[in-house]
Amino acid sequence: MARVVVLGAGLGGVIAAYELRKKLGRSDDVVIINETDFYQFVPSNPWILVGWRDRKDIVIDLAGPLKKRGIEFIVGQAEKVDPQNKSVGLKNGTKVAYDYLVIATGPELAFDAIEGFGPENGHTQSVCHIDHAVVGHKAFEEFCKNPGPIVVGAVQGASCFGPAYETAMIIETELRKRKIRDKVPMTFVTPEPYIGHLGLDGVGDTKGLLESEMRERHIKWITNAQVKKISDGEMLVDEMNADGSIKAGHTLPMSFSMLLPAFRGVAAVRGVEGLVNPKGFVITDKHQRNPTYPDIFGIGVCIAIAPTGPTPVPVGVPKTGFMIESMVTATTENIAALIQGKEPTHEATWNAICIADFGDGGVAFIAQPQIPPRNVNWSASGSWVHLAKVGFEKFFLRKIRTGQTETFFENAALGMLKTHKLKK
Repeated sequence: MARVVVLGAGLGGVIAAYELRKKLGRSDDVVIINETDFYQFVPSNPWILVGWRDRKDIVIDLAGPLKKRGIEFIVGQAEKVDPQNKSVGLKNGTKVAYDYLVIATGPELAFDAIEGFGPENGHTQSVCHIDHAVVGHKAFEEFCKNPGPIVVGAVQGASCFGPAYETAMIIETELRKRKIRDKVPMTFVTPEPYIGHLGLDGVGDTKGLLESEMRERHIKWITNAQVKKISDGEMLVDEMNADGSIKAGHTLPMSFSMLLPAFRGVAAVRGVEGLVNPKGFVITDKHQRNPTYPDIFGIGVCIAIAPTGPTPVPVGVPKTGFMIESMVTATTENIAALIQGKEPTHEATWNAICIADFGDGGVAFIAQPQIPPRNVNWSASGSWVHLAKVGFEKFFLRKIRTGQTETFFENAALGMLKTHKLKK
């Protein structure tokens, strides 16, 4: 009998709990710990920001689905992971013991890295959390009553650029619907060395596709951008040269802004020697397993991945949805092997399928694997992308509600795309 604990109930954590419960024996326990009692579909948060979705549309109460699947659900904030004693300490004083631990916490958002940054103590909005998006929607509605300049993008060290592009384009689409686009100058700010880099050195022609969208929508951009300070109505941004020197300084007026932050590991794992890197991201091997503590696995945004290459301004690597699901499947198979007394052999492909919705169109790409060089390096754009994103939202929320992590139709589609979760 083994006790497997999953820390975090985001995309990776919930799917991991479901897959583990299905894979492991009836005598094995599967436990999931999360700060809140709900799951949020984060990719829909840009829609929340402009009022195209309500909170209830993308939030699922987890207690019922998890109980139905025989998964123990603990609602509480983790204070510290203790690998020596194989337990997770919660802030209420409870200690949750494990035989195997899957860390799927997601990141901590580093809003405190820049003066005036963030939705709580700063002057910018966020789509990283449903609560942020709801607050951002209220701010957006107030903005539309008295429109002015908008700045959207990501700050230095950010790694998840898709939602920044989505938010910029979705806002632009909504402004046109409200017939106030002509009153709103828009600037896209990013640490990427070029538009469409995405932390991945581009995928297919994402550079050309995204630059074309920006021009068509009259959105100016600043790349190699380092945000220095944000105040009420103004943002100071340095544009950097390849050698790290300042090419130009920009003072951007703003009446509304959404900027994605850099990520770091959560407090519960930061500083645990051998488990995480200096930024608090979980160190894993090719089997998603920590080398120092082989009973701990890491999946999703919380794991350490080296950047694709040096850039003038720090740029991280995104961990996209399908990539995370491939980590989940490899982790599940490897934990099952360990419980049976075997060594792990399964490796995630880290293939990426991304659908970036722009409100009335979008850009999609497939990268196999996500980190270059690649076997498949494809991108495309069109109105079909918006419809695909809407369909995927409904499909994935159904997976969370039912616990059916794989379906015939999903496997058939992946087969057509020749995309797999595990390396053959």
